[in-house]
Amino acid sequence: MSETGTSGVRNGDVSWWWRDLGGTPAPRAPLAGDLDADVAIVGGGYTGLWTAYYLKKAQPDLRVVVLEQRFAGFGASGRNGGWLTNTVTGGRERYAESHGRDAAEAQQRALNDAVDEVIAVAAREGIDADIVKGGEFGVARTPAQLARLHAAVAGEQSWRYTDVELLDAAATASRIRIAGALGGVWHPHCARVHPAKLVRGLAAVVERLGVPIFEQTRVREIAPGRAVTDHGTVRATHVLRATEGFTADLAGQHRTWLPMNSSMIVTEPLPRAFWDGVGWDGRETLGDFAHVYMYAQRTADDRIAFGGRGVPYRYGSRVDTDGTTQQRTIASLAGLLHDFFPDLSNVPIAHAWAGVLGVPRDWSATVGHDPATGLGWAGGYVGTGVTATNLAGRTLADLVLERDTELVRLPWVGHRAKRWEPEPLRWIAVNSIYTAYRMADRIEASGSSSRTAWPAHLADAVAGRH
Repeated sequence: MSETGTSGVRNGDVSWWWRDLGGTPAPRAPLAGDLDADVAIVGGGYTGLWTAYYLKKAQPDLRVVVLEQRFAGFGASGRNGGWLTNTVTGGRERYAESHGRDAAEAQQRALNDAVDEVIAVAAREGIDADIVKGGEFGVARTPAQLARLHAAVAGEQSWRYTDVELLDAAATASRIRIAGALGGVWHPHCARVHPAKLVRGLAAVVERLGVPIFEQTRVREIAPGRAVTDHGTVRATHVLRATEGFTADLAGQHRTWLPMNSSMIVTEPLPRAFWDGVGWDGRETLGDFAHVYMYAQRTADDRIAFGGRGVPYRYGSRVDTDGTTQQRTIASLAGLLHDFFPDLSNVPIAHAWAGVLGVPRDWSATVGHDPATGLGWAGGYVGTGVTATNLAGRTLADLVLERDTELVRLPWVGHRAKRWEPEPLRWIAVNSIYTAYRMADRIEASGSSSRTAWPAHLADAVAGRH
């Protein structure tokens, strides 16, 4: 599909997920002046809302407030691909090196459990988020991708709690018939969700528990004992940062996490005949083994929501306001969707959007709390936060309440990465990384070798990834 062919696609409006709910919600009232609280949570996405939920469940008399610059779910929580999966962001190997193998496997087990915890809370609290636990399904479409898939499966099977299954081409096609698929891998610890339904429902539950959510309230500065906003200062014993991709906008945090862009498209609802041909009856989430990888789901109303990297980073860590993505990104994603499913070549794209996710310099998520200052944080999920935010929220609640639990001893607790380089080094590095990954994907698409193309190794070295 050419850029001209995508020019009429609805673009932005935060996300299709919000459009599916009738549009972005009317914002709640802003903070009306200075306020005292026990816990001030900065950020009204999954991390902040889960933290508020578990704090109030554990100690109902605790004075907890949430401060959000737009509306709850404006950021990645209302724009993501809807993968409630068990990924250990940054990899288990990093934790095995720093804390030992048992600790790394405990992190994996905790994320497996977090998938089921989100499902259980949604059921208990009456949050209908179109959840189907169909597992995560990854495919290889070139010999080099297949070699990486086999290596990944062998690596996963050497760890406890991963539960992966290797699938040959025939078994892959029996689940989802994808053009050119040479093999696949599946594990059960993943569910499809409707991101905006989940965040909207969670915000309503938190409010019912007595937590005010002050929207249209931008926090300018976080310091021990206070969160300074445009509308007043919240004085609190604990101030928790849950700002993910928007962290760079806070005073003193510009180089803490890099705001990485990711984009999505969604089709119109697809006819029964298409699904009869393709399958996808298990509602698995779908990914691949390209370097610039894609991610997708079959929605509750039988669309395909399909995402991937567009322009990965904007100079100076700038973040967007309404989710608009580039026409060339829409065209690229539509072209890849048609490569996967050629029968969709004439099916219109209904909507396109983009969002930002937080990327630490070592690509590893973190949660922590300093009892001396009362400052806490969680994030850096690198796009795998739908599950990790729940684990982070429970962990932050335990840290604030000084509970000695298994969660506070997990290896990501207290982890800190070095800061990102200043500009223009940051912009040059990130764009060079993704240029190299795209070059590697193009080389591998020829099918002439099962080896990973050399530009990908160079990109991995620059990125600091294992």
